[in-house]
Amino acid sequence: MLTYDVRIWGVRSRPSKSAPYQLRWKVGDEVHQQPFATKTLADGRRSELMSAQRNGEQFDTETGLPVSELRELNSPTWYEHACAYALMKWPNASAKHRVGIAEALTNVTPALTTTTKKGAPDRTLLRQALRNWAFQMTRDADDEWAPRKDVTDPPEDIAEALAWVAKHSIKVKDLAQSDNLRPALAALSVKLDGKRAADNTVNRKQTVLSNALRYAVERDLLTTNPLSRIDWSPPQTDDEVDFRYVPGPNLARDLLEAVRTQGPRGEHLHAFFGCLYYATMRPSEAADLRKKDCRLPEKGWGELILAGSRPEVGSGWTNDGKSYEERGLKRRARRATRAIPIPPALVALLRHHLATHGTAPDGRLFRAARGGRVRSTEYTEMWQKARRKTLTAEDVETPLAEVPYSLRHAGISLWIKAGVDPVEIARRAGHSLAVLWRFYAKLLRGQQHHANDLIDAALGE
Repeated sequence: MLTYDVRIWGVRSRPSKSAPYQLRWKVGDEVHQQPFATKTLADGRRSELMSAQRNGEQFDTETGLPVSELRELNSPTWYEHACAYALMKWPNASAKHRVGIAEALTNVTPALTTTTKKGAPDRTLLRQALRNWAFQMTRDADDEWAPRKDVTDPPEDIAEALAWVAKHSIKVKDLAQSDNLRPALAALSVKLDGKRAADNTVNRKQTVLSNALRYAVERDLLTTNPLSRIDWSPPQTDDEVDFRYVPGPNLARDLLEAVRTQGPRGEHLHAFFGCLYYATMRPSEAADLRKKDCRLPEKGWGELILAGSRPEVGSGWTNDGKSYEERGLKRRARRATRAIPIPPALVALLRHHLATHGTAPDGRLFRAARGGRVRSTEYTEMWQKARRKTLTAEDVETPLAEVPYSLRHAGISLWIKAGVDPVEIARRAGHSLAVLWRFYAKLLRGQQHHANDLIDAALGE
C-alpha cells in the first residue's frame, strides 16, 4: 500500500560493534529500520528518504521504500515486459496485428541485452524462438491465453535461446537512459540483411515499441515514455501511389486475360482478379465473396454487398488455428457492410464463374483446389506469370503492376480519372476520404480543372 504518511526519525546509536547506528522511519502504521556501520552512511540514507519525501513521493508501507526505489527494486527485464505486453494485446488484436507486434518485439529484444555476442545463439534461431514461442500465444489448460513457451515445451535449442535472452535482457528501468534504448531504434530500422528497412515498416515497428513503453508507464515501471526524450524521429513516409507503375485499362484487361489462359486454376481465378480491378476489392475481401453477396442481372450494372474478409496470416496467429482469419471489413464495425456497384464487364465475369465453377459449400465463389481459402502464394505466382507473358522484358524488371493489389490501385485511379465524386470513390473502395487523398492526391488534384469548369459554367448562368 502506498501512502504519503511518512515520519523519518533521527539516527540513533545502538550497542552493536558491526552496525552501531540505526535509522528508523514510519510509513503509515509500519515502523522500518536499517542498521549502518558509520553515522555518515546512516545520515546519507536519511537524506535520501527525506529528499524523496520532499519531492512528493509516496512510500510503500510493506517495504518502507519510496516509489522510485520500489520501481527499481521490482523492475522486470525488458524480455519479461515484452512477453507481458504481447499477452496483454493478444485477445483483442487482429491476427495480422498480432504478427506485427511479434515481429517488432522480435526485432528490438536482442538489441536490449547486456551483450549481443558472448554466448549468443544463432540470430535466426533466436528470432524464431522469440517470434514463434515467446511472443506467440496459445490456450493453456485453463483455456486462458499464455505464451506458447509456457504451455508447450519448446525444442532444446529454442529453450536455450530463450534462456539466454532471459538471462541477458536489460531491466526496464534502464530504458530511461537513452544509450540503452537507441540500439532498439537502430535494430528496427534495418532488415535482416543489414539494409535499411522500408519507411512504413520502420514506423509500424516504432509504434509497437512506443506502445510497449507506454504500457511500462501504465504498469508503473517507468515514470515517462523515454522515446519522447530521444533525438530520433521516425522517417517521413510518402504513401502516395506511384502512378507510373499503375496499369491502365488496356493493360489491366490484358493481364486479366493472361490469368485466364493459365489452365483450370487460371480460369477459376479470372473473376477473382476481376473483382480486384472492376470492384477495387482487397484480396482478403475477394477471398470471402459469397453468392448471396452478389446481385448479377442479365443486363446492366450489378452490385456486391461485402460483409467480411479472410486475411491470410498463418495458423499460429488466429483464435481457431486456421491459416486465415474470418473477420469484418477493414476499419469498420464487425457487422458493417459495403455496397459496390459493379459494371457489366464484372457482372458477366461473375455469372460465367458461377455457371462454370459453382460455389464452395459455404457459398464462397473462390477457393483453393481442395476447397479452402485461396492461398496468396497461388494467386501471386499466377499474377507473376501473367506479368511475364504480358509485359515487355524491360517492364517486367520494373514495379509496373508488380503485385495483384496493383489492380485495386488501377481501378480506383480509373474512377478518379472518370470524374467520379471522391466521396463516392472512398465509400466504394472502403477508404476514409483522408486516406484516399493521402494515396491518390496527385490524381485528385489533377481533376480540379474539371471542377473549375463546372463552377465557371454555373457562374456564367
